[in-house]
Amino acid sequence: MSYRHIITIEPDKRGGKPCIRRMRITVYDVLGWLAAGMSHAEILDDFPELTEEDIRASLEFAADREHRLTAIVGNT
Repeated sequence: MSYRHIITIEPDKRGGKPCIRRMRITVYDVLGWLAAGMSHAEILDDFPELTEEDIRASLEFAADREHRLTAIVGNT
């Protein structure tokens, strides 16, 4: 799976933050819920417009961003 077909960035939506499938739910919202201890099932119950694939795409996006950031810092 690639997050690139799920995560969208639009400058005029949520301040240009990465969102899930053009919705107003951001990757950071999903990561925050997971960090707060919500399970995938709880997130999906609270936000039925999301899918399991959306949650995985958020995690993949965050991991990829972290990897790119580390690579940039490591090259300086």
